[in-house]
Amino acid sequence: MSGDGFLEVNGLRLHYRDWGGSGHPVLLLHGLASTCRIWDMVAPRLARSFRVVGLDLRGHGLSQQPDEGYDLPTVAGDVLAALEALGMETAVLVGHSWGAHVALECALRRPFPALVLVDGGFLELSSWLPWEEVWRELAPPRLDGLTLDAFLAQGRLYYASFWSPAVEEVARSLVEVQGDGTIRPRLRRENHRRVLQGLYEQRPSQLYPHVRCPVLLVAAREEPRRERERRWLLLKEEGVRQAQRLLPRARVLWLEDTVHDVPLQRPEELAAAIESFLRGVLSPIDPGRG
Repeated sequence: MSGDGFLEVNGLRLHYRDWGGSGHPVLLLHGLASTCRIWDMVAPRLARSFRVVGLDLRGHGLSQQPDEGYDLPTVAGDVLAALEALGMETAVLVGHSWGAHVALECALRRPFPALVLVDGGFLELSSWLPWEEVWRELAPPRLDGLTLDAFLAQGRLYYASFWSPAVEEVARSLVEVQGDGTIRPRLRRENHRRVLQGLYEQRPSQLYPHVRCPVLLVAAREEPRRERERRWLLLKEEGVRQAQRLLPRARVLWLEDTVHDVPLQRPEELAAAIESFLRGVLSPIDPGRG
């Protein structure tokens, strides 16, 4: 069973989802324009062995959306304050996409027992591309005038091979239905841009040598069909190699034939990989128990 709650940290009201469990604490962080619901199929599996909570980061999901503070140091500060409020100071951080970059930023500010970076944490955009190209490639789609049914139909088509009622619930969490029946993204477009700017400013290669804990890098790879996809895959592969070289205690797991949204497509494999990794690196005297 899962339960929802809210925290007041750094002047913000942040939403979290608690999946329970009684083992070592694990905090799940979602990606850009996503919500903690992306972990809905992974978290119950992890909760068999760990205490599992997911956080909606500022501006996302049901959390409050200010007009500032989307740089990574500020968002990391939110996470650290949330950990304290939840009594999860010893937690492992598991981040997907942008959430992996947030987890990396957190690890610079205090020690963690381990990190899991899921298809993120290894993008060094400012070293690869000019900002204008990053915004052109990663700006959110325009949903103006789209109904919820039309939005879900697009998702059903895009995720055809693994669409399910659970995936549909995640998709629903990304948008708000307005009075006229049309939808809008929960994360406003201007704040989406601010998040991307914060990501663009981060230099992971300069951070890696300072991360002393064990790190599992889970990277998704599928056969590119277009030149744009081939280019991004080459950049990802180089980023993973760099992370593996510079992180003092890194392991890499490539998931083949897998899209970026790993928690939706491969929840069982991802949960099993995380559990296996954590069982190997956490102290036998588990500070999360008792």
